[in-house]
Amino acid sequence: MNNFEFYNPVKVVFGKGSISRLAALIPHKSKVLLVYGGGSIKRNGIYTQVIETLKSFDLIEFSGIEANPHYETCMDAVKLVKEQAVDFLLAVGGGSVIDATKFIAAAACFEGEPWEILSKGAEIKKALPLGAVITLAATGSEMNERAVISRVSTKEKLNFASPLVFPQFAVLDPEVTYSLPAKQTANGVVDSFIHVIEQYLTYPVQAKVQDAFAESLMKIIVEEGLKVLDHPHDYEIRANLMWAATNALNGWIGQGVPQDWSSHRIGYALTAQFGLDHAETLAVILPGVMTYMQKAKEEKIIRLGEVVFNLQETTKEKQIFQTIAACEEFFRKMGLKTRLHEYGITEGDLNILVEPVRQMNWKLGEQGNINWEVAREILLLRV
Repeated sequence: MNNFEFYNPVKVVFGKGSISRLAALIPHKSKVLLVYGGGSIKRNGIYTQVIETLKSFDLIEFSGIEANPHYETCMDAVKLVKEQAVDFLLAVGGGSVIDATKFIAAAACFEGEPWEILSKGAEIKKALPLGAVITLAATGSEMNERAVISRVSTKEKLNFASPLVFPQFAVLDPEVTYSLPAKQTANGVVDSFIHVIEQYLTYPVQAKVQDAFAESLMKIIVEEGLKVLDHPHDYEIRANLMWAATNALNGWIGQGVPQDWSSHRIGYALTAQFGLDHAETLAVILPGVMTYMQKAKEEKIIRLGEVVFNLQETTKEKQIFQTIAACEEFFRKMGLKTRLHEYGITEGDLNILVEPVRQMNWKLGEQGNINWEVAREILLLRV
């Protein structure tokens, strides 16, 4: 196991009726900016719960955060924060809303051009405090210090991280996910599964605790994910998926182990250029990464097939092939496409998709051996 330092300060309030705890979680007399998306929280009753709970606070609203949050929209919120002297941010939504709120928290206190936080990794010295109410089990953003933001004008999608944007608290009520469209639920299941994969499917370093935790999470996500579309109002299924998604990316399983994240980085351009949902990009790319890098990932792929998909093939080659096929079949059972051509993307589009990898000179993967040329080969496997 590799050396590590671990810190996670997020207070989690989990379970039925937990939104009612909000008033006790936000500092008294705070001027709060409520950040949310397209308005679904008003249709499903979550907005009413939040407003009722926070009626004693000075509350300002900012809506319209996109499914892949736009830098331009975030900067509109930053302007409002400064004009209204907001001192606390509350994200109510899924990972995109939380990511946007993290960026707003940092950008509102940043001296200079905030895009440099993303484009140049500029140091964040101060950020506004924030909290989160989760409406979608997917990204784990409610319990980590990272975010991904897109800039429409340049068709870029980049990430940043800072311990200053850890939410102070995360409220998780599984019941609020009952009304989610099936597609969003499925995206969340696939997203959280691949979050685990990116930290697990590398090379072994004898981190038995992290490996066992990751394997358990993947088994739960597959088992409950295959049930949830038929039983969307089953509290126990929703609760297990919500907690699994949080644990998939709150840092615990990633300590002391090599991590990959190439599927995520390569996938950014699919969102920026063609508008695919984040989970849709991952369902396409991950099988390609597994296929292309199967020798380097052999031991973990074989173990994944045994533990998560109950595969026992006669040879290593068959086990690897069937494990990759099982992952792809799982994504398809969740309703996601797994090939680029199914989105109208052809071989002629590949150069523009790998351009961010080339331009940023990214060396992706746990061994830093995926450059833009390798990324193109991986994508070519998925046309």
